[in-house]
Amino acid sequence: MMAQGTLCRVVIDFEGAVPLWRQVADVIRSRIEDGTYPPGRAIPSLVKLTAEFGVAQMTVLKAIRSLKDEGLLTGTPGRGTYVTER
Repeated sequence: MMAQGTLCRVVIDFEGAVPLWRQVADVIRSRIEDGTYPPGRAIPSLVKLTAEFGVAQMTVLKAIRSLKDEGLLTGTPGRGTYVTER
Protein backbone atom coordinates (compact mmCIF):
# COMPACT_ATOMS: atom_id res chain seq x y z
CA MET A 1 0.00 0.00 0.00
CA MET A 2 1.26 3.47 -0.86
CA ALA A 3 1.72 5.84 2.05
CA GLN A 4 -0.48 8.93 2.02
CA GLY A 5 1.36 11.80 0.35
CA THR A 6 4.03 9.57 -1.20
CA LEU A 7 4.97 10.59 -4.71
CA CYS A 8 5.86 7.60 -6.89
CA ARG A 9 6.57 8.52 -10.47
CA VAL A 10 4.67 6.22 -12.82
CA VAL A 11 5.99 5.35 -16.25
CA ILE A 12 3.58 6.49 -18.95
CA ASP A 13 4.13 5.45 -22.57
CA PHE A 14 3.97 8.77 -24.41
CA GLU A 15 4.70 7.11 -27.76
CA GLY A 16 2.27 4.19 -27.44
CA ALA A 17 -1.10 3.63 -29.05
CA VAL A 18 -3.03 3.78 -25.74
CA PRO A 19 -4.20 7.35 -24.98
CA LEU A 20 -2.50 8.97 -22.00
CA TRP A 21 -5.77 9.52 -20.13
CA ARG A 22 -6.57 5.80 -20.45
CA GLN A 23 -3.14 4.84 -19.08
CA VAL A 24 -3.70 7.15 -16.10
CA ALA A 25 -7.22 5.75 -15.57
CA ASP A 26 -5.85 2.19 -15.70
CA VAL A 27 -3.28 2.95 -12.97
CA ILE A 28 -5.87 4.62 -10.73
CA ARG A 29 -8.32 1.75 -11.35
CA SER A 30 -5.67 -0.83 -10.38
CA ARG A 31 -4.94 1.14 -7.20
CA ILE A 32 -8.64 1.08 -6.34
CA GLU A 33 -8.80 -2.67 -7.00
CA ASP A 34 -5.69 -3.47 -4.93
CA GLY A 35 -6.80 -1.29 -2.00
CA THR A 36 -4.16 1.42 -2.36
CA TYR A 37 -7.09 3.81 -2.67
CA PRO A 38 -9.71 2.25 -0.34
CA PRO A 39 -13.48 2.84 -0.59
CA GLY A 40 -14.66 6.07 1.00
CA ARG A 41 -11.22 7.67 0.94
CA ALA A 42 -10.06 10.55 -1.23
CA ILE A 43 -7.63 9.93 -4.06
CA PRO A 44 -4.65 12.30 -4.31
CA SER A 45 -5.32 15.81 -5.57
CA LEU A 46 -5.25 16.78 -9.21
CA VAL A 47 -1.94 18.59 -8.65
CA LYS A 48 -0.34 15.51 -7.06
CA LEU A 49 -1.60 13.14 -9.75
CA THR A 50 -0.46 15.50 -12.51
CA ALA A 51 3.04 15.62 -11.00
CA GLU A 52 3.15 11.86 -10.44
CA PHE A 53 2.12 10.95 -13.98
CA GLY A 54 3.96 13.79 -15.71
CA VAL A 55 0.94 14.70 -17.82
CA ALA A 56 -1.31 17.74 -18.24
CA GLN A 57 -4.11 18.39 -15.76
CA MET A 58 -6.69 17.91 -18.51
CA THR A 59 -5.34 14.38 -19.05
CA VAL A 60 -5.83 13.50 -15.37
CA LEU A 61 -9.26 15.15 -15.38
CA LYS A 62 -10.33 13.04 -18.36
CA ALA A 63 -9.12 9.88 -16.57
CA ILE A 64 -11.02 10.84 -13.41
CA ARG A 65 -14.15 11.65 -15.43
CA SER A 66 -13.92 8.22 -17.06
CA LEU A 67 -13.63 6.50 -13.67
CA LYS A 68 -16.59 8.52 -12.38
CA ASP A 69 -18.58 7.33 -15.41
CA GLU A 70 -17.64 3.74 -14.47
CA GLY A 71 -18.92 4.36 -10.95
CA LEU A 72 -15.52 3.89 -9.30
CA LEU A 73 -15.11 7.51 -8.19
CA THR A 74 -17.40 10.23 -6.96
CA GLY A 75 -16.84 13.81 -5.95
CA THR A 76 -17.67 17.46 -6.24
CA PRO A 77 -15.48 20.41 -7.18
CA GLY A 78 -13.70 21.85 -4.16
CA ARG A 79 -14.46 18.83 -1.95
CA GLY A 80 -12.23 16.17 -3.49
CA THR A 81 -12.66 12.94 -5.40
CA TYR A 82 -13.44 9.78 -3.45
CA VAL A 83 -13.45 6.07 -4.15
CA THR A 84 -17.05 4.90 -4.32
CA GLU A 85 -18.25 2.67 -1.49
CA ARG A 86 -19.23 -0.74 -2.81
